[in-house]
Amino acid sequence: MLLTVFLAIVFCAAISLMLLSAVAFIQKKALFYSAPREAREAVLPREKELFVGARTIGWTLMIFSVLMILGAGIVSIWDGFRSGFGFRQFFTRFALIFTIYKVYDMVCFDYFLLMKFRFFQHYYPETQSALAGRKYGFNIKSQLLKLLVIFPAASAIAAWICSLIG
Repeated sequence: MLLTVFLAIVFCAAISLMLLSAVAFIQKKALFYSAPREAREAVLPREKELFVGARTIGWTLMIFSVLMILGAGIVSIWDGFRSGFGFRQFFTRFALIFTIYKVYDMVCFDYFLLMKFRFFQHYYPETQSALAGRKYGFNIKSQLLKLLVIFPAASAIAAWICSLIG
């Protein structure tokens, strides 16, 4: 259980690093697919780097965050095989990691970074009007769908595959 919580923290840290690299350093509109539609439409393309080497730093951080996510997945599966996990244990591990991540996403990213601290609006002031007046953030229906349906289903499929292999 302790390893599962640690892997969830690693997963959340990796997603945070990915967000930071995309918004602050890379600044490519194509990377903002999860932002609200109104904000995506308001974002102006950034041809010039924030500073010399910003995109290189951003892509390096992005690659590192993807490797962190893959590493967390590999360790969670490998440890499950090593510990003789069945479907239930794998499902619990995957569902817990996804649930911790989604709650972190909803609280830290949507509420604090987007609404309270205006992190995105700092780098993209043109989105201020599109995001003004919101009390929570955005896409609560999509967030809850992921939390209550998509992530449990993905956890079940992954657990089923792991239990067949192991």
